[in-house]
Amino acid sequence: MDRPITTVFGGTGFLGSRIARQLLASGSRVRIAARRAVRPEWATANQTIELVTADIRNELSIARAVNGARGVVNAVSLYTESRRNGTFESVHVQGATRVARAAQAAGVQRMVLVSGMGVDPDSPSRYVRARMRGEELVRAAFPGVLVVRPSVVFGPDDAFLTALDRIARLPAIPLFGPGETRLQPVFVEDVAKAVVKILVGVGGKRKVFELGGAGIYTYREIIEMVLAHRGRQRRLMPVPFPVWQALAVLMKVLPNPPLTTDQVRLMERDNVVGMSFGKFAELGIEPRALADCLAECLDRG
Repeated sequence: MDRPITTVFGGTGFLGSRIARQLLASGSRVRIAARRAVRPEWATANQTIELVTADIRNELSIARAVNGARGVVNAVSLYTESRRNGTFESVHVQGATRVARAAQAAGVQRMVLVSGMGVDPDSPSRYVRARMRGEELVRAAFPGVLVVRPSVVFGPDDAFLTALDRIARLPAIPLFGPGETRLQPVFVEDVAKAVVKILVGVGGKRKVFELGGAGIYTYREIIEMVLAHRGRQRRLMPVPFPVWQALAVLMKVLPNPPLTTDQVRLMERDNVVGMSFGKFAELGIEPRALADCLAECLDRG
């Protein structure tokens, strides 16, 4: 009997590629759907991986990607809007809804949507509002969808620690406000394992899972950990959020601004696991803490 096919949208991305790898390890056939679908470097010669060119803004390509699949994972993410990559609305709302509709029409049995922690329809952040709206429309299109909301995801070659490592080279390091925003960073491999378990029903009747790592840290504490790991001493300078917002507005004119107003808004509120959602413990996974993974992530290569 043929093994079931699971389509992973965004399967070449930072998290999506790890999900694809974990699915293969679990015995599933994997179909990677991406705008530039390429065979992963980690794939061995005896691993059969289907590659499908698909854009979640194109319904025909989505239909091809879900055809014959028993499971679907939407791990497409967008953190900075651009002409090339689209807007939060086009990716997290419209695109996610297209995937859900196509999955429902194709008779897909189980679907996982990777969203984000702290979704709120009244948030000042357009990113957060789009994530919430996307969840609502996906549930309407695919009623049985399972939603995964990870905190800040970290790992080797990530965007989070890599950026902080660059910042830690400055002679003085600006903080967002006093640097007291609390974060619960989660290891990328732990999230990938969780998605695979959720996809096969390990989480029981839970429909939403919020996934955070084993430790909760302030932004200041994370900066201090990176500095200590690199053996550096730097002055930490609190910078009021209105100043950050003004800087982000000025940077809008740049082709690829290093900071956006939306990113500043995200740093104004804590990003930690809520009490009323499924967690790692219900999946039989013990997540790793950022402090225990720092060397592995920063010193790779």
